[in-house]
Formats: sequence, C-alpha cells, structure tokens
Amino acid sequence: MLSAARADDRDLYAMVEEFFRSSFATDNELITEAVRRMLAAGGKRLRPRFTLLAAEAAGGRAEDHLRLAAFMELIHVATLIHDDVVDGAVTRRGVNATAVDFGNRISVLAGDYLFAWIFKNVTADYERPIPHILSSTLADITDGEVLQLKALADPDTTLAAYVEIAAKKTASLFAASAECGALAAGAGPFAVKALREFGTAYGIAFQMRDDLLDLTADEATLGKPVGNDLRERKMTVPLVLALAGGDREFRSAVERFFAAEDERPEDVAAIVAGIGAHGGLVKTEAVLAGYVERAKQALAPLGNAPALAELTALADALL
Repeated sequence: MLSAARADDRDLYAMVEEFFRSSFATDNELITEAVRRMLAAGGKRLRPRFTLLAAEAAGGRAEDHLRLAAFMELIHVATLIHDDVVDGAVTRRGVNATAVDFGNRISVLAGDYLFAWIFKNVTADYERPIPHILSSTLADITDGEVLQLKALADPDTTLAAYVEIAAKKTASLFAASAECGALAAGAGPFAVKALREFGTAYGIAFQMRDDLLDLTADEATLGKPVGNDLRERKMTVPLVLALAGGDREFRSAVERFFAAEDERPEDVAAIVAGIGAHGGLVKTEAVLAGYVERAKQALAPLGNAPALAELTALADALL
C-alpha cells in the first residue's frame, strides 16, 4: 500500500524518498522487492517533484499530494523495467538491471503488475480526469517506444519525427505529472494548461539532454555504458542533426556502423567524433535551449504563484 505521510521540512526529494521508504508495498512480495531495488538505486525523482511543485503552484501543500506523486515515479519505474528488457540492458542507474537479477519473464510481469496496481489505486482514489490522463499517458509512452523502434538505424529520421517520439515516450509523463498535481490541488483550467505545457517542453528538452549525456558523460555519471544509444541503433537528436548537416561520407559511415553485427569501441568513438565534427552536439544544445525557453514561457500565465521559481530552476538546470 501507499499510506499517507507527513514531512517536517520542505525538501521535496527527501519527502518523496521517505514516503517510499515508509509506505511502498504491493500485494506481491517479489514485485515489491524488484521495485524497491530499482528505487534504492537512486534517481532524481523529477516526476514526483513536478507533481508536488504543480500542486504548490495551485495553492496546495506538497505533503498532501505525496501519494499521487509516488504513483508518477512508479509509472516511470515500470517503464524502465520494460525498457531494460526490450533493450537487453545489463545496468540501470549503476546497478544491475531488473532483468539481470530476476530474468526477463519476471521483469515483464513485474512491469505489467506495477502498471495494473497503480491504476487500480488511482481509479479508486482520484476523480476524473486524473485516471484518464494517466491511462492516456501510458498509451503515449508505449506509442513513443514503438515509434522509436520503427526508427532504429534509420538515417532519414527527421527532427520532427524525433520530437514526436520524445514528446510521447518521455515528455508525456512529465506533462501528466504536472497536470495531475495541479488538478489534485484544485487549479483552474488556465493554470492546468500552463503546467502541462511546461511539462511537455521540459520533457522534450530533458530527452535531448539525456541524448547529449550518452555521448559526452562518463559511465559512472550515466549509470550505463557511454554510447549505449548508438549501440542500440537509436536515432538520438545529436545524430539526427549531424546527419542533416553532414556530408555523404559521414552518412555512409553511420550506415556501415548500423549494418555491422558487432561494433568495436573504436567504431563507436569514430561515430561520436563524427557527430561532433558535423555540429550535432552544438546544434542539439541550441535546440534544447529553445525548448527550455518554451517551458519557462509556458509558466507566464501563473504570474507569481508559489513554486514557480523552483520550476524555472529545474528547466534552467538542463542547460
């Protein structure tokens, strides 16, 4: 169960962590253990923080909406469990992926069970449209994942196609987290719309930043191998933009890389270097900055509502 909880301070991250430590359990011990391992591995808890900050922006108290915020993080956890099975990942957040410790069968069932358990609780505890928003969000996430699979190793992928994928598979849950927090706190339609638009623009920028980190960070920071997206043949935004501005030689190198059955570290390094040489990293930073600005502008209708400074700071942190 997820019982009510109260925090003594305003540290939203600490509030969410304490809530999970004291209150999370499903009716299945094995699945509870698998999820707790994923939660214990860390994470920024951004989605639940969006819910809590949106509730505060609407005049509510964060501690009154911890249960709803927790559901947002658990939806994210369930998608990660499934993603690691689909991608054949061996690490997540610096520890074994769930499938490594529990096997693919248990992992798939754990993700399915967690989705069902979340929606059983959401539909019992929250009035419309919150259950509808979350069910639509799950459909969008799945649709985005399928679109990404269809675009694997496709050098003709456009920026617009990339943004559609990012909006569905990543940004939709940020948007829903903010929208549901606002609704739960009694926000009016203009505030709800503003916070949802903020979440959408932020989520697209967040995915772009994640794409950049895959090419520029180290494994300890990422919690997974550097260049993992390339190895999985994903069309990330730096690659899409580099191909759009690159020459035939670079395109041919990318096509050969994708066609190879096994890639060597030096092959990955060569493509990463090519992305940089053809402006993929710099152009991504510029496009990302545009979405950050879009996110901040979306908050304008809220005036000087509480928590806006923190939402703005979260967006600026992506730069």
